[in-house]
Amino acid sequence: MTHAVNKFLTTLLASMAIFASTAIAGHHEEGKAKANDIVDTAVAAGQFSTLAAALTAADLIDTLKGDGPFTVFAPTDAAFAKLPEGTVESLLLPENRDKLVAILTYHVVAGKVMAKDVIKLSSATTVNGSDVTIAVEDGSVMVDNATVVATDIAASNGVIHIIDSVILPN
Repeated sequence: MTHAVNKFLTTLLASMAIFASTAIAGHHEEGKAKANDIVDTAVAAGQFSTLAAALTAADLIDTLKGDGPFTVFAPTDAAFAKLPEGTVESLLLPENRDKLVAILTYHVVAGKVMAKDVIKLSSATTVNGSDVTIAVEDGSVMVDNATVVATDIAASNGVIHIIDSVILPN
């Protein structure tokens, strides 16, 4: 477990360095930068256009711009690309909104759960009411079938952990 925790913390520090420049908004109040909310932070990172489109189609943008706090396990564009061909396009159709909402809210946990706390959990209840399984395997943190590839990306209303696959509720 010590090797796994060390590897996880190394990944944490590297990801914080990579995303530090995208976590701060261009708005200034009396010389102080104001952190972006979860949506703006994800958009600024440049690798979540599919997630942003899905949040828009599901009418969840305002929710994730709300007070929170939220913990979001955010799949990248590459993660969405792993889904079978046509899946994303189908989910974005108005008639599939409920299914899309169920999938997206399965990626969100109420509260701010930082990486140091995530690795102590075996599961977490998502906003959609279902639990995700959390495990440390071979030095990587897994959320269901997805690997956490970057952690603790701060937002004004919570935290983002980047995952390499879209997770689907049962």
